[in-house]
Amino acid sequence: MELGLTGQVAAVIGSAQGIGEAIARTFAAEGARVALIDRDSRVSQTAASIGGLAVVADVTDYTAIQTAAHRIKTDWGRVDHVIFAVGIGSGKFGFPFWNLMPSDWPKVFMVNVIGAANVAHAFAPLLIEARSGTMLFLSSVAGQIGSQTDPPYSASKAALINFAQCAAKDLAPYGVRVNTLCPGMVQTTLNRSVYQAWADLQPEGSKSTYEEWAGEKVRRVVPLGRWQTPEDIASMAVFLSSSRAANVTGQTVNVDGGFVMHW
Repeated sequence: MELGLTGQVAAVIGSAQGIGEAIARTFAAEGARVALIDRDSRVSQTAASIGGLAVVADVTDYTAIQTAAHRIKTDWGRVDHVIFAVGIGSGKFGFPFWNLMPSDWPKVFMVNVIGAANVAHAFAPLLIEARSGTMLFLSSVAGQIGSQTDPPYSASKAALINFAQCAAKDLAPYGVRVNTLCPGMVQTTLNRSVYQAWADLQPEGSKSTYEEWAGEKVRRVVPLGRWQTPEDIASMAVFLSSSRAANVTGQTVNVDGGFVMHW
């Protein structure tokens, strides 16, 4: 399917590894120019491998994100698509929520919600000026089901969905579309950290390996019975950014093997 992305510019925030890296590579494969933004300096290696532009910046630093947006516009003359693929968890395990402390919440919200707001504020003027483009925020199915696994993570991802809907309404008059993409069960560093937080609470002799723990969960909650991959998420991210999705905005799209089903 021709997606019409050749020559367009995509800024992928959180693209040094994992899902963000897969999104950056998929945009590049579709002929887009890709600016990769991450606080991890390894983003330069990823960018070099696809001929992209690397910018080392932390989403919690609004000035740095503004500078990144300005650099992309200065170097390439445009920004067409903005993808926020950043997310952290608390590093602790819920069930119940008081396994955590209130002090575990602010950092998660600072990255997952305020970071997204920083990106939106920095890039929206460029899209408004062009009167076209897209924003896409990576949330999670955890933000839709009140997952007890990591309550700060779950709540922050729910807030991100709501913010994306607000942004979609505000930006629609300028021809800018905003959507949210929710991965399901993906074997990422974050997913492994959830397992580790669970394992640390288990008595000796009763711990499962990561493969056993994750495999059992996938079989139990995912109707298709298989993991989602970063490439699965990337394919949908690129489609939602393309003209093939020209009438899709304010939507929450799941790539989760049927984990969460809506009307």
